[in-house]
Order: sequence, then C-alpha cells, then structure tokens
Amino acid sequence: MTTDIMAQLASWQISPELIEHPPLFTCDDADRLLLKRPGTRLKNLFLRDNYGRRHALLLTRPDKQVDLKALSTQLGWSRIGFASNERLLRYLGVEPGHVSVLALVNDTQQQVELWLDQDLIDGDHFHCHPLRNTATVLLSKTDLQHFTEQTGHTPQWLNIPER
Repeated sequence: MTTDIMAQLASWQISPELIEHPPLFTCDDADRLLLKRPGTRLKNLFLRDNYGRRHALLLTRPDKQVDLKALSTQLGWSRIGFASNERLLRYLGVEPGHVSVLALVNDTQQQVELWLDQDLIDGDHFHCHPLRNTATVLLSKTDLQHFTEQTGHTPQWLNIPER
C-alpha cells in the first residue's frame, strides 16, 4: 500500500519528529548502528491465533522475550504465533522489517487488535517506522492515542508474560 503516512498524520494534526537513517530490519540492527535517538524503542510483533481468524500487533520492549504460550492462555486465544509475511502484507500493508503501529493506517477494516505492553506505560516518544525502515518517527503518547482514535484501533494495555 502506498499511504503517505506523514501527510496522513499531518491531516490529523499529528506532526512528529522524523529521523532518517540506514535501513533497520530489527532492533539488533539499530543496536549495531549505535543510533542515538531520544524516546522509547519498541519491538513490534505481528501475531495471529492458531486458526488465522484473529490478528494482533504487539508493541513491547526490544529486549523482552515474550512467552506466547502464556499469552495465549492469558487472553484465551488458541495458540498465538507469528503471522506469515503474506498476512503481514495483507492486513498491515508492509513487509517484514517495516512494521510499526503506524501500519495500522492500512487496516481500514480494523481486523488487527493493538496490544501495548504494560512495561511501556511510562514511555513517550515511541519509535515507529513510517511504513519504511529507513526512518523513525518519534510519536508522543498523546499522538499515539490520537492516531489510534483516527484509525479505530483501541489499544489494549496488557501485562505481557516473559520467558
């Protein structure tokens, strides 16, 4: 999908800082480049249930090893696992390495749930790819809330279990 996310954000009166950088496919890539960016770094996991009927985007700390089995039990979902690259493209309109909360702009049918790790509750200026991994947007907590209201994705703050 070819959404101009920065123009869309501006139309919603959201004007976050944009930092250009070399491509970052993982949190480890950012670590290797020693990028100094203010704010809260995120790990974005695109998940699905065992039947492929439910999907969720989970935002958590980059260093957290999520216990998907315990999360499945906690939420009553059948075997949560990682969604395929094809599902990622179908539901969020991005390829692996380009995922962030901003990809929810492409989920116009609200088929993807948004889960935020309770560990992030005190964070601000969240690091988000603007639908490409060659830049980072610093999205304030207020702007994040406004963005999710605009896209129709009510965030669920969860205690995400760790392995």
